[in-house]
Amino acid sequence: MTMFHHSILVLLAIVAAFAVGKKLSLNTEISMLLSALGGLVAHVLLPKGIDPRSALPFTEAIRHLVEGSFTYFDVCLIFMTATFFMSLYKEAGGVAFIVRRIVLGFHNRRSVCLLLLVLVMMIPGAITGSGATTVLTVGSLVGSVLLAMDVPANKRVALIFLLAAMSAACPPINLWAMMAAAGANMPYVGFVRPLALLSVTGALFAAFWLAGRGKPVDMDKALSTLPEVPEGWNWLRAAAPFLILAALVLAGRAFPYSFPILGLPLIFMTSALAVCVISPSRLPVFRVARNTVKSLLGLVSIMVVVGVLIQVMTLSGVRGLLSLAVVTLPLGVLFFSLWLILPASEGILQYAVAPLFGVPLIMLFNMKGLDPVISLAAWSVMWPLGDCLPPTAVVGRAAVMELDFKGDYYRGFVKTALPVMGFILLLSTLFMVYSKEIAEVIGG
Repeated sequence: MTMFHHSILVLLAIVAAFAVGKKLSLNTEISMLLSALGGLVAHVLLPKGIDPRSALPFTEAIRHLVEGSFTYFDVCLIFMTATFFMSLYKEAGGVAFIVRRIVLGFHNRRSVCLLLLVLVMMIPGAITGSGATTVLTVGSLVGSVLLAMDVPANKRVALIFLLAAMSAACPPINLWAMMAAAGANMPYVGFVRPLALLSVTGALFAAFWLAGRGKPVDMDKALSTLPEVPEGWNWLRAAAPFLILAALVLAGRAFPYSFPILGLPLIFMTSALAVCVISPSRLPVFRVARNTVKSLLGLVSIMVVVGVLIQVMTLSGVRGLLSLAVVTLPLGVLFFSLWLILPASEGILQYAVAPLFGVPLIMLFNMKGLDPVISLAAWSVMWPLGDCLPPTAVVGRAAVMELDFKGDYYRGFVKTALPVMGFILLLSTLFMVYSKEIAEVIGG
């Protein structure tokens, strides 16, 4: 048996183990872990031909599992500290203060109010890289204002999901781009402009397509559904944590040889400390931290399991097999199929798709003379659109629960979102096809 045949059999074992996990109604994280263990067992038991790595002691197998679980440890730290910062800010009343002020100031100007609500929705995901965090922190508050705008229920939940997906794609933190770039040994540099252009355009199109027409906001109705804001809040308090966050990030870039390297987790924790200092009332910090960890347990566990699965696939040659399958496809086939493949694969594997398919695609596009940064930015906007698709549908389900949507999930919510998703996928595909030309205009 050659190593090629060995890798095919291990891939089949991985797929079979994942299917068994789903058949047993296990969640995605456990199913992916089961598939990783199944792949490892198959790799140990099946003959490997003349591969010198045939012998794999038990301790070495355990090392691979542990090493894989720490692959995205830094990304998990960014994820958790950023979400803790936003959760603390919401607990302090900062989010409610901003939304209430938007309603009070612009309730009679629907377009301006909608633009500001888009900004409120984009910030949490841009900071944390998670659409689910966006929905959990500001989704219900923005949904209340949309209700006061008389936006129908199916359009409200579709808009909240789409804005959450675009916020997850928005820079500076895009987990798909970060994970794929890390796997390809490519620095996470030059993504701000293309990611911002694609995600902000998609968010604005979604907002005005789904909620652009109608009467002004019913101020009394909106304010009655929003939580009260603690005494003492003002715009200086509301802006201070974000100004500190921006100052620390920019200081490291403006003074690279004199300013210490803090790292994003420490920067987010410093901003969280600033929230505690400026909050008019005492905050239950440990309760917020506990709830943050609890709410992120599923997403962080996915990233840990993804690392294990990628490690096993690399060890057994399956990752190379899939990479070979991707890079040997005609470029035209990829252009006309990735808009469907990427969201669908995100619905199945979540963040695992970034290192699994992103890395070989980066190599292929780079060899073909296309710009890998612009191309990866386009894929990283396509992927989060799949977070409403089965079997995971993490962000879609979160939006439905937060807005208490009672309609049909697919014929109501997903069907309403499809035209906007189609526009975003088309725009991202054009960025991918003309990546070289776009890079010359906006920079990679």
